[in-house]
Amino acid sequence: MPTIIALDVSLSMCRPVKSEAQEDYSRKNLAIHGISTLLDYMSGNCKLEFTSLVVFSYLWEQLVPFTRDVDSIKTALNTVGDFSKTCLEPFLTGISGMVVEEFGGTTPVQVVLVTDGSTGIGAGCLSNLIETWNQASEDPTIRCPLPFAFKGKLIVVCIANPSSPEVKKALPLYERLIELNNGDGEVILPDNTLSMSSVQDVFTKLADKYYSPYTGLLTCGHLKCNITLYPSPEPFHREGEFVSIHKTVSDTLEICGFMDLQDIASPPTVSRHLVLPVTTKSKQADKVQDSNGDNIKKEGDEDDGDDGKIPSFTVLLHGSLKVESMVAVTKVGDEWYGILYSWADSKKKSSLMLSLFEPGLEAVSWLGSLSYLSPISDFSEPPYGDDDNRTPFPVRPKEKRSYAQSCVVWIKAVGLQADLQKVIRHARKLPDKQQQFYKELNRVRKAALSFGFTSLLEAISSMLERECRLLPGTAHPDAAIQLTHAASTLCSDTGKDASQTIMPLRTNFSQDDS
Repeated sequence: MPTIIALDVSLSMCRPVKSEAQEDYSRKNLAIHGISTLLDYMSGNCKLEFTSLVVFSYLWEQLVPFTRDVDSIKTALNTVGDFSKTCLEPFLTGISGMVVEEFGGTTPVQVVLVTDGSTGIGAGCLSNLIETWNQASEDPTIRCPLPFAFKGKLIVVCIANPSSPEVKKALPLYERLIELNNGDGEVILPDNTLSMSSVQDVFTKLADKYYSPYTGLLTCGHLKCNITLYPSPEPFHREGEFVSIHKTVSDTLEICGFMDLQDIASPPTVSRHLVLPVTTKSKQADKVQDSNGDNIKKEGDEDDGDDGKIPSFTVLLHGSLKVESMVAVTKVGDEWYGILYSWADSKKKSSLMLSLFEPGLEAVSWLGSLSYLSPISDFSEPPYGDDDNRTPFPVRPKEKRSYAQSCVVWIKAVGLQADLQKVIRHARKLPDKQQQFYKELNRVRKAALSFGFTSLLEAISSMLERECRLLPGTAHPDAAIQLTHAASTLCSDTGKDASQTIMPLRTNFSQDDS
């Protein structure tokens, strides 16, 4: 997921730190060294990661927009200057708009805040801001920048000695920031005395925890392939009233079967991941010369440029799903499923993607329970019927739900007017629209009776009588007869009985009569 590295460039970051080698480093130098360690890890393990560099003090500035070029961020770190006091509110407010404009509000973004633990002084210091934000629930005029307008974690890295009194005082305030962000994130401190090695260890642990790539095994029968997912799937946590759901993606992804793309349609998903093969570099041979001067291979060497020639199951799977317009139903954990499919962001390029459902066997309502799906060969009769174009999906529920019935809802006058206009429109086309006329008439009549709107029946009767009087001389005789019959029946006892249905009046006229 994209990352924002926010570096505190206030004057307190310029304070020197004495090391065992008698070399003086400022806290900003240590922070830059730690950030470089994180960037090196990301360049080797998260090459698709988008990263942005932001600096802040009393104001904030985005030095490097979201990019995959790690070297540009390192270059910008060496040009960072020193500014005034620390103030977090403008920075926290500004990055929300920046992320929403770049990725929208649904893309998870991690914010790594690197500071020395100083909370600032005077107006705008962190303690005053926390007190003000705590009153936001009582005073609607107070706006707190947390939680972020996007899904994201706030990770605070303090470049300070953990035993420092200043840090012990600031730690509860930074933990309160994490709580305001719905508890997504943590505060990280060095384990030992502040030094180059301790700061490097902090960022290494951070990288291992939040940026460790996912590697697993994708299997389909006897076919298998080592893969990695980007971004790495996070554990699923949900707290319910009676049960808590905690699921993690397994190291082995098992393809259970295949379905037509039109059957799965657009199911609800919790995350989407790019599937990439992992090339396992096998032991190859060194090129040495034997006694005859011929080149032979010795184990231990690696041939470069052969990755594209190595067969991969993911390439076969992607091509097959794309050509056949199908998806692969994949088991990713205990009662947790997803689908593999071909996704194209342009007309020329497409990729193999994995979308994860919510945990459970009935994550896709129109498919029913996923445990009941089985190959077509298991059925004695073709489930698709004699017609190959007919599919058995969606699976209809056994019970007949009330909201599955067509009902009339008159919340606004526009809805009632539309229904009446439909009745009149069919009435003007009698006897050709006789069946549609009586169907709509009975539908509106029963709705009026269920609402206790009996005066509507008299109004409809008057409208039908008026339409009968306005019929042209060339109109079919049956039209006047049916309109008169419907108007009189609406005002009778039969018309006011919801269990009865107004039926067309049988006549001796036909549409062919002149």
